[in-house]
Amino acid sequence: MSDTSRLNQATIAAQAAGSVDPQSGGVVPSLQMATTYLRDAQYELLRPENIYLRDQSDIVRVAETILAQLEGAAESLLFPSGMAAIAAAFRTVPNGGCVLVQSQIYWGTTKWLRDFCNRRGIALHEVEASDTGAFEAACVAHKPSLVLIETPSNPWLRVTDVEASAKAVHAVGGLLMVDSTAATPVLQKPLAAGADIVMHSATKGINGHSDVLAGVLATNDTEAQIWTDIKADRHDAGAVIGPFEAWLLVRGMRTLPLRMREMSRNAQALAEFLDQHDQVETVLYPGLPTHPGHDIALRQMNGGFGPLLSFVVKGGAKAALAAAGKLELFHRATSLGGVESLVEHRHTIEPHTGIPEGLLRVSVGIEDVADLQADLARALGI
Repeated sequence: MSDTSRLNQATIAAQAAGSVDPQSGGVVPSLQMATTYLRDAQYELLRPENIYLRDQSDIVRVAETILAQLEGAAESLLFPSGMAAIAAAFRTVPNGGCVLVQSQIYWGTTKWLRDFCNRRGIALHEVEASDTGAFEAACVAHKPSLVLIETPSNPWLRVTDVEASAKAVHAVGGLLMVDSTAATPVLQKPLAAGADIVMHSATKGINGHSDVLAGVLATNDTEAQIWTDIKADRHDAGAVIGPFEAWLLVRGMRTLPLRMREMSRNAQALAEFLDQHDQVETVLYPGLPTHPGHDIALRQMNGGFGPLLSFVVKGGAKAALAAAGKLELFHRATSLGGVESLVEHRHTIEPHTGIPEGLLRVSVGIEDVADLQADLARALGI
């Protein structure tokens, strides 16, 4: 694999970080499905790095190399899901430890962390991290060893200042992990802003085709104890991604910069349209100048504000569900970041988390934006 450090993201992605199939000369990296590897007559491994398919797969290494280069990281690790990646990081916290987590983020993360910390006797503190003052105060008060923020957050689209957060966490001796799923490595670089670890649900925009379940962690400090512990845990516990899923992920990442550019452009146009619609109470999208995190997003995001946006329909749950039911191009389904547009009534999914009953979360795809706007107009206007 050639040195691609001097190349821009679009080139790294399209060229799969320089990977080809050395056996056939094919321009697409090959897929090897074997679960175990040969030794010679002297019982020496034919490939010292390949013993058994747990975390030893050429195509997984290709995917991790692409991700690391896109993220600007020294190393990345793939997991079978985003939650598996989060779990691997938090399993490094000892019993009786202390962690700080942003409030009102992806509900699956919050639910798992509450249950996990309760079982392990870990003190879990939740804070609205987009409020920099409240976040800094929580760091000083609790001195957490590990902190998780999510920016932009799901489904509130709150924006947290990564650089300020990293300084606050490091000042009390902790480590900062950033869930950057909604932005992908194309739009945001948490490690460059001071984060210790960046996490993605690669199921979402990184893959982009709604056909792979995967998670990723990346860091620049490969010698840190937390990173060596995460690597050991992944290997020993077997929280690995399969080669076929890694191959699909490589396939999806080859168009990642292109997809994120088009999705962000479409989402921006739809956010501006919805912001002026008389049936919409409010629009949550960091690309709008009226968004409280707009200035921070301008500073720490590059090339757009992502495909995820939420808006609150006037009339509460009944009106929101009626609008969602009339949409024809937005599929009513969970997830985000795929090439197809999706809509979800979040209060139905998370009824006890304070989400407004009229809130619809949409993941904007790569369809023609005029068609998407017309679909929303019909659904809201009838």
